[in-house]
Amino acid sequence: MNNSTEPGYLTPRQSLQLDDLALEQLLSRWVCGVSGLPAASVLLRWLPEQPPQPAADVDWCDLGVMTLTTDAAPALVNQSDDSVALWRHDGVEVEISFYGPNGQHFARLFRDGLTLPQNNAELNAAGLSCESYGAVVSAPKLVKDQWVRRYDLKVQLHRKEIREYGVKSLVAAPVKFFGD
Repeated sequence: MNNSTEPGYLTPRQSLQLDDLALEQLLSRWVCGVSGLPAASVLLRWLPEQPPQPAADVDWCDLGVMTLTTDAAPALVNQSDDSVALWRHDGVEVEISFYGPNGQHFARLFRDGLTLPQNNAELNAAGLSCESYGAVVSAPKLVKDQWVRRYDLKVQLHRKEIREYGVKSLVAAPVKFFGD
Protein backbone atom coordinates (compact mmCIF):
# COMPACT_ATOMS: atom_id res chain seq x y z
CA MET A 1 0.00 0.00 0.00
CA ASN A 2 1.23 3.44 -0.86
CA ASN A 3 -0.75 5.63 1.51
CA SER A 4 -0.48 7.20 4.92
CA THR A 5 -2.21 4.35 6.75
CA GLU A 6 1.07 2.43 6.78
CA PRO A 7 4.52 3.60 7.86
CA GLY A 8 7.16 4.21 5.21
CA TYR A 9 7.79 6.44 2.22
CA LEU A 10 5.05 7.79 -0.01
CA THR A 11 5.57 7.97 -3.74
CA PRO A 12 3.20 9.89 -5.98
CA ARG A 13 0.18 8.04 -7.27
CA GLN A 14 -0.04 10.35 -10.20
CA SER A 15 2.16 12.97 -11.82
CA LEU A 16 0.66 14.93 -14.69
CA GLN A 17 3.79 16.57 -16.07
CA LEU A 18 6.17 15.21 -18.68
CA ASP A 19 9.82 14.63 -17.84
CA ASP A 20 12.94 13.33 -19.53
CA LEU A 21 12.57 12.11 -23.12
CA ALA A 22 8.80 12.77 -23.26
CA LEU A 23 9.36 16.43 -22.32
CA GLU A 24 12.19 16.79 -24.85
CA GLN A 25 10.04 15.27 -27.62
CA LEU A 26 7.26 17.73 -26.81
CA LEU A 27 9.76 20.60 -26.94
CA SER A 28 11.08 19.30 -30.26
CA ARG A 29 7.58 19.47 -31.78
CA TRP A 30 7.22 22.99 -30.33
CA VAL A 31 10.48 24.16 -31.93
CA CYS A 32 9.43 22.63 -35.28
CA GLY A 33 6.06 24.34 -35.18
CA VAL A 34 7.33 27.78 -34.22
CA SER A 35 10.56 27.89 -36.27
CA GLY A 36 9.30 26.20 -39.44
CA LEU A 37 12.16 23.68 -39.48
CA PRO A 38 11.14 20.17 -40.59
CA ALA A 39 10.79 17.59 -37.80
CA ALA A 40 13.83 15.64 -39.02
CA SER A 41 15.93 18.81 -38.62
CA VAL A 42 15.28 19.22 -34.88
CA LEU A 43 17.52 16.89 -32.89
CA LEU A 44 17.59 16.14 -29.19
CA ARG A 45 20.81 16.38 -27.22
CA TRP A 46 22.18 13.56 -25.11
CA LEU A 47 20.40 10.62 -26.70
CA PRO A 48 22.07 7.24 -26.12
CA GLU A 49 22.64 6.94 -29.88
CA GLN A 50 23.22 10.31 -31.50
CA PRO A 51 22.40 10.63 -35.19
CA PRO A 52 25.24 11.94 -37.36
CA GLN A 53 25.63 15.70 -37.35
CA PRO A 54 24.23 17.22 -40.56
CA ALA A 55 26.62 18.86 -43.03
CA ALA A 56 27.62 22.51 -42.62
CA ASP A 57 25.34 23.55 -45.51
CA VAL A 58 22.19 22.08 -43.88
CA ASP A 59 19.86 24.07 -41.61
CA TRP A 60 19.02 22.23 -38.37
CA CYS A 61 18.93 22.68 -34.63
CA ASP A 62 19.34 20.73 -31.42
CA LEU A 63 17.84 21.34 -28.03
CA GLY A 64 18.29 20.25 -24.46
CA VAL A 65 16.74 20.92 -21.08
CA MET A 66 19.55 22.65 -19.21
CA THR A 67 18.12 23.57 -15.81
CA LEU A 68 15.08 22.67 -13.74
CA THR A 69 14.41 25.18 -10.98
CA THR A 70 11.66 25.11 -8.40
CA ASP A 71 9.93 27.35 -5.95
CA ALA A 72 10.73 26.89 -2.27
CA ALA A 73 7.14 26.70 -1.07
CA PRO A 74 5.07 23.83 -2.42
CA ALA A 75 1.42 23.74 -1.41
CA LEU A 76 -0.67 20.77 -0.33
CA VAL A 77 -4.16 21.28 -1.75
CA ASN A 78 -7.36 19.45 -2.62
CA GLN A 79 -7.33 17.17 0.40
CA SER A 80 -9.91 14.44 -0.06
CA ASP A 81 -10.66 11.40 2.07
CA ASP A 82 -8.12 9.45 0.05
CA SER A 83 -5.40 11.79 -1.21
CA VAL A 84 -3.77 15.20 -1.31
CA ALA A 85 -2.20 17.07 -4.24
CA LEU A 86 1.20 18.71 -4.02
CA TRP A 87 1.45 21.81 -6.22
CA ARG A 88 4.80 23.33 -7.07
CA HIS A 89 5.94 25.80 -9.74
CA ASP A 90 8.96 24.81 -11.81
CA GLY A 91 11.17 26.66 -14.22
CA VAL A 92 12.46 24.74 -17.24
CA GLU A 93 15.40 26.31 -19.06
CA VAL A 94 15.82 25.07 -22.62
CA GLU A 95 18.82 25.82 -24.80
CA ILE A 96 18.29 25.62 -28.53
CA SER A 97 21.19 25.83 -30.97
CA PHE A 98 20.47 26.60 -34.61
CA TYR A 99 23.03 25.53 -37.22
CA GLY A 100 23.55 25.99 -40.94
CA PRO A 101 23.72 28.77 -43.49
CA ASN A 102 20.33 30.10 -42.28
CA GLY A 103 20.80 29.35 -38.58
CA GLN A 104 20.46 32.98 -37.54
CA HIS A 105 17.29 33.30 -39.62
CA PHE A 106 15.65 30.25 -37.99
CA ALA A 107 16.75 31.35 -34.50
CA ARG A 108 15.15 34.75 -35.04
CA LEU A 109 12.00 33.21 -36.54
CA PHE A 110 11.69 31.01 -33.47
CA ARG A 111 12.36 33.88 -31.04
CA ASP A 112 9.79 36.11 -32.73
CA GLY A 113 7.26 33.29 -32.91
CA LEU A 114 7.41 33.01 -29.12
CA THR A 115 5.57 36.32 -28.83
CA LEU A 116 2.45 35.13 -30.66
CA PRO A 117 -0.46 34.17 -28.40
CA GLN A 118 -1.46 31.26 -30.65
CA ASN A 119 2.00 29.69 -30.32
CA ASN A 120 1.84 30.12 -26.56
CA ALA A 121 -1.63 28.54 -26.51
CA GLU A 122 -0.16 25.37 -28.03
CA LEU A 123 2.51 25.33 -25.34
CA ASN A 124 -0.09 26.05 -22.62
CA ALA A 125 -2.10 23.01 -23.76
CA ALA A 126 0.91 20.92 -22.72
CA GLY A 127 1.03 22.56 -19.26
CA LEU A 128 3.92 24.93 -20.07
CA SER A 129 4.20 28.65 -20.66
CA CYS A 130 6.99 30.78 -22.05
CA GLU A 131 8.26 33.03 -19.28
CA SER A 132 11.20 34.70 -21.02
CA TYR A 133 13.92 34.26 -23.60
CA GLY A 134 17.39 35.63 -24.09
CA ALA A 135 19.33 37.05 -26.98
CA VAL A 136 20.28 35.11 -30.07
CA VAL A 137 24.00 34.52 -29.44
CA SER A 138 26.45 33.69 -32.21
CA ALA A 139 28.59 30.70 -31.22
CA PRO A 140 30.34 29.33 -34.33
CA LYS A 141 31.94 25.94 -33.97
CA LEU A 142 35.04 24.53 -35.68
CA VAL A 143 34.30 21.00 -36.90
CA LYS A 144 36.94 19.11 -38.89
CA ASP A 145 38.73 22.34 -39.91
CA GLN A 146 35.47 23.91 -41.10
CA TRP A 147 33.52 26.64 -39.36
CA VAL A 148 29.90 25.75 -38.75
CA ARG A 149 27.48 28.60 -38.09
CA ARG A 150 25.68 28.23 -34.76
CA TYR A 151 23.25 30.52 -32.94
CA ASP A 152 22.16 29.76 -29.37
CA LEU A 153 18.93 30.85 -27.72
CA LYS A 154 17.90 30.16 -24.12
CA VAL A 155 14.19 30.02 -23.30
CA GLN A 156 12.79 29.96 -19.79
CA LEU A 157 9.53 28.01 -19.49
CA HIS A 158 7.22 27.72 -16.51
CA ARG A 159 4.98 24.86 -15.42
CA LYS A 160 2.85 23.92 -12.47
CA GLU A 161 3.88 20.54 -11.12
CA ILE A 162 1.00 18.52 -9.67
CA ARG A 163 1.57 15.23 -7.87
CA GLU A 164 -1.08 13.23 -6.05
CA TYR A 165 -0.12 11.39 -2.86
CA GLY A 166 -2.10 8.84 -0.87
CA VAL A 167 -2.43 10.92 2.29
CA LYS A 168 -5.65 9.92 4.00
CA SER A 169 -7.61 12.58 5.80
CA LEU A 170 -8.77 12.17 9.33
CA VAL A 171 -12.47 11.38 8.88
CA ALA A 172 -13.38 10.65 12.49
CA ALA A 173 -11.62 10.70 15.79
CA PRO A 174 -13.45 8.99 18.62
CA VAL A 175 -13.28 11.24 21.65
CA LYS A 176 -14.40 10.37 25.12
CA PHE A 177 -14.83 13.16 27.62
CA PHE A 178 -14.71 12.32 31.28
CA GLY A 179 -14.94 14.23 34.50
CA ASP A 180 -17.42 16.77 35.78
